[in-house]
Amino acid sequence: MKDTAPIRPEERFDEARVAAYLSANLPELIGDHTVEFDQFPGGAANLTYRATAGSTELVLRRAPLGSVAEGGHDMAREYRVLSRLWRAYSKAPRAYHFCDDESVMGKAFFVMERRRGWVIRNAWPPRFSDRAGIRRHLATRLVSALGELHRVDAAEVGLDDLGHPAGFVERQVDGWHRRWEAAKTRHVPAMSAAADILRRRRPEPQAATLLHNDFKLDNTMVGDDGEIVAVFDWDMSTRGDPLVDLGTLLAYWVDADGPTYPIFGDRAVTMAEHLSKREIVDLYAAATGFDLEHIQYYEGLALYRIAVIIEQIYARYAAGQTRDSRFARFEPLAPILASAALEVLEGA
Repeated sequence: MKDTAPIRPEERFDEARVAAYLSANLPELIGDHTVEFDQFPGGAANLTYRATAGSTELVLRRAPLGSVAEGGHDMAREYRVLSRLWRAYSKAPRAYHFCDDESVMGKAFFVMERRRGWVIRNAWPPRFSDRAGIRRHLATRLVSALGELHRVDAAEVGLDDLGHPAGFVERQVDGWHRRWEAAKTRHVPAMSAAADILRRRRPEPQAATLLHNDFKLDNTMVGDDGEIVAVFDWDMSTRGDPLVDLGTLLAYWVDADGPTYPIFGDRAVTMAEHLSKREIVDLYAAATGFDLEHIQYYEGLALYRIAVIIEQIYARYAAGQTRDSRFARFEPLAPILASAALEVLEGA
């Protein structure tokens, strides 16, 4: 399968300089081969490229163009996690090298191993298109992959000092509210109302585990058999309340009858027809032993956060920091997500 494309003009870099850097710093992987580059065109935030040297393929990850939001697009954090987590969590690609010299590629970047499979966004791959059984299998494996992550012993992989679990959800609410205020391009009353509920009704955490912090289908890679080959996009990973990750998965679990269908429905495969949210909760509870009485709070928090992320991306487009035409359609989405967050939170 071909999953790369020529680099978008505005996202090019000095290829000769980066090639020389890779040859000097990763000689055991590059050897004396010429390095060539192309781009993984999916995703809407961090930029991901392929470097090919002979039969070796590597993946380069860097933050997006223009200014970036506080706490996001942290390549140093992503490198640190992936350079260690692969030892205990096979779905985490191994990271090999981090470069903090922004003169090389324009921003800090890191190099990681290449995995192969399907990144599923707006359409099922041919192998999955008419096979409900394998789609349901994939859905259950996605939930299992999250439960498996939350059972990793952070100390075992040297990540027991990652983040600050105490007060994590409280900081999430306050931090995403600040990011909203910094990025918003219009006033959205539902965002203020949702933030108020999130502050007042915060549950007590049951545990502090490693978190992916943006766990969803299109941040994974899937094999032909429906197994999870890799989990990507660890730049916001931390330690904290594990139900934050489950809330994110639920918020992105597309349902034709759900409030987020107008946002994701025509650009994402529907998942709820293969595994219901109730089944997700039951599977995860069985895998982890956590009490999920307050899971709607975490789903509402995830919808609130997604609204902010969407607005941050659109704000970069509106400011001319990227010319990627995909981002023009983001303009009406934050208010829809805010209303969905408020609906879930009020239902809780």
